[in-house]
Amino acid sequence: MQEIPSRTCAVLCLLLLTAFCLTPTVAVQGQDSIPVLPLDGTLDALALDPSERQPIESALKSHDYPSAESALLQSATKHPEVPLIYNYLGRIFFVDGKYLNAAIALKKAEVKQPLSEKDRFTLAMAYVAVDHPDWARPELEKLTQVDPRNPLYPYWQGRLDYDKQSFSQAVTWFEKAIALDSDFMKAYDNLGLCLESLGKFDEAIQQYQHAIRLNREHNTHSAWPSLNLGTLLVKLNRLEEAEPLFKESVQYDPNFAQAHYQFGVLLGKQNKTAPAVEELQRAATLDPAYSQPHYALARVYRQAGEIEQAKRELEIFARLKDKAAPAPQSE
Repeated sequence: MQEIPSRTCAVLCLLLLTAFCLTPTVAVQGQDSIPVLPLDGTLDALALDPSERQPIESALKSHDYPSAESALLQSATKHPEVPLIYNYLGRIFFVDGKYLNAAIALKKAEVKQPLSEKDRFTLAMAYVAVDHPDWARPELEKLTQVDPRNPLYPYWQGRLDYDKQSFSQAVTWFEKAIALDSDFMKAYDNLGLCLESLGKFDEAIQQYQHAIRLNREHNTHSAWPSLNLGTLLVKLNRLEEAEPLFKESVQYDPNFAQAHYQFGVLLGKQNKTAPAVEELQRAATLDPAYSQPHYALARVYRQAGEIEQAKRELEIFARLKDKAAPAPQSE
């Protein structure tokens, strides 16, 4: 695993300085959204003139991140001897959801002086967000060497292994994170996902139950643990046990499309047509690009004898699947 070569970093930084506003933001989906780190520290540390600092401070107070970024880029060009400008710029890009820009700015900062632990973690998360786990892994390894007692670092290494379906290795990382923090709810939940993927259903249920208990005790209000356990119980045809879990998931997040979808699937299996349709339609409304609710609706409508409705839902499902499919690569 290699880091970005210094020459490549320099070219990317030049592109950033000239056309940063054209860089698209990266939407992060799935169970682990990229953590948004606070803009800690003060602009006083940058030793900028008041005339330069004031517009940046004003922009940040009003959450006008593009204006703050533009002003900081101008300051970076004017004061190349001040390395912390790029550190702060990287943090702002990260909070603004411009993860590629954040990574570029932080790599530029690292050329001038070693990154702080928080900035290196921000860099690792930026690499995760732009789908470069091969770049994120070395940063997480460095962080583990700096602070081997921090459970976040093995946890995110486990996330990288889970995403590439190295489930056994991911189990090791999540167990390490739990050993460092026995209240780490997400580590238990993700450990459950790995064990489920390995076919160890009883062990997976135990880990999900740990996560659900911690979620309730600490008022984390995550919709995921109850959803994950409920989904597994449906697979095991333990429908009555799954129903209150889906209700709990929806209660934590009423706008969680996946929870409404899974709840609708369960209700369909119980031949509760009207509530199943309601939940599945809610899932489809919350996420218009989500194709699975339409397929499930087609099944419910067909079971209810509403053939035309079923056909319409299948057409929507096929259209969304085609839209989501990657375009064929030209030779």
